Amino acid sequence: MRLGTAERAKLQEWLGFISTELHKGVFVPLLDPDAAADVLSYTHKKVALRLNVLEQHLHGREFLLERFSVADAYLVTVLNWARYSGVELAQWPSVQQYYERTARRPSVAKAMAEEYVLYREEQDRRKAAAM
Repeated sequence: MRLGTAERAKLQEWLGFISTELHKGVFVPLLDPDAAADVLSYTHKKVALRLNVLEQHLHGREFLLERFSVADAYLVTVLNWARYSGVELAQWPSVQQYYERTARRPSVAKAMAEEYVLYREEQDRRKAAAM
């Protein structure tokens, strides 16, 4: 997809938000098995602030930008971690609908299925190594 300057800036803005506010700011600490209780408590307080921004933006929209982009692929990946980190997307209906709709896209569903197989294989390797 060729983007004009304004579109490119919006894409960069969303990639920055996803990478810093969601990926690193929310899900890295929540998925860390060694995270201290106070870190988890602090992070859970920040979840709503960040997902409220996303909820407002996605309300009435199909994608982050005018059409599916790399930012959507990244966001659906990060939102997939919600189920493993105790974040209930139902509190943000537009975010949840976006996630479900985007995850059903054939290319996204295929990528997620392939990634899940790799994840399970890695989990099995770790269990075997711990024995």
